[in-house]
Amino acid sequence: MKVLVPVKRVIDYNVRVRVKSDHSDVDLANVKMAINPFCEIAVEAAVRLREDGKASEVVAVSVGPKVVQEQLRTALAMGADRAIWIETPETPETAGLGPLGIAQLLAALVREEQPGLVLLGKQSIDGDNNQTGQMLAGLLDYPQGTFVSGLELGDEEVEVVREIDGGLQTLALRLPAVVTTDLRLNTPRFIRAPDIMKARRKPIAHTAPEQLGVNPAPGPRTLAVHPPEPRAGGRRVESVGELVEHLRQAQVI
Repeated sequence: MKVLVPVKRVIDYNVRVRVKSDHSDVDLANVKMAINPFCEIAVEAAVRLREDGKASEVVAVSVGPKVVQEQLRTALAMGADRAIWIETPETPETAGLGPLGIAQLLAALVREEQPGLVLLGKQSIDGDNNQTGQMLAGLLDYPQGTFVSGLELGDEEVEVVREIDGGLQTLALRLPAVVTTDLRLNTPRFIRAPDIMKARRKPIAHTAPEQLGVNPAPGPRTLAVHPPEPRAGGRRVESVGELVEHLRQAQVI
């Protein structure tokens, strides 16, 4: 069974995000970029399925300008067999593709590749939309399992454990299906130097929206970006009564 894993290029989660001086966007100049952490978990899950003999091939895919090949190489170093780059030029009109536009491109690729399972992160840490997986499943009319922290792949269905507000929910989904991964599904492996060298020899195929027959929907337009207000300093109180009175004045209680 083939497993398709979309991955997204985002600012490394260890990096402090800066806003441009004109507040037009986030400043990406000289900033370390990485695979979105939830996407990295999806790659790890797919590679483990192949290592367990439950998947025959792991294909990583990313949408964006040429620089996204860096993240595809990381996915290949983690163990993906090959990668596909869907090129979208880095222009104001295309750089901001939203979840629907991405889902449309992925749906067209899924129809070409015919994977048995699509594994992707539940959301990206930049947009935090948590929509691409659900939209992809809707466009394909596939069963979907979201916020997954447990996964067991069978011949005709995949059993997933979902994290929901009331606890855990276990579902059995008929294949092919779309599954989005949560933090507690696994811990991604450390990439060794030999794996990085091997990844350089693995193929990255190139395609574009025109070749897929898709005119992706544009994403939302960013009007302005502002950093959060700095936190006010705390103060010491002498008693619980004084604390309660302070909270009442602040209309917290």
